[in-house]
Amino acid sequence: MKISDVLRDKGKDVVTIGPDATVGELLGLLADHGIGAVVVSGDGSAVDGIVSERDVVRHLHSGGAGIVDGPVSAIMTSEVRTCSAGDQLSDLEAAMTEHRIRHLPVVEDGRLTAIVSIGDVVKHRIRDLSAERDQLEAYIRQ
Repeated sequence: MKISDVLRDKGKDVVTIGPDATVGELLGLLADHGIGAVVVSGDGSAVDGIVSERDVVRHLHSGGAGIVDGPVSAIMTSEVRTCSAGDQLSDLEAAMTEHRIRHLPVVEDGRLTAIVSIGDVVKHRIRDLSAERDQLEAYIRQ
């Protein structure tokens, strides 16, 4: 199974924010879209970083409320792990587990095309397991 299978169900919408935007603006995007992370991109197609709710909380703890007026670039993760639509879903799951990350941008030919969250992966797995269970039950009833 490939990441493209997850994207087929989920879609390819990606919310981005510029590195110079404030953390306050970031919080608004997270709340408005009901998401847990945003890709940081100066041009909307390159991945300059990623910033999550977890990053905000950690920096609030260490830097205080003043970070809300500061730039997203001050709290983002700059070294971003990415994947491609053709990658195996099992590899993505392993990377998310091993590196304790919940969101991976999908990049094709150097351009941001989508983002996959651990929630997307779990939802896809549950759907597949449910379909498999239904098939087994139908087989047993025959």
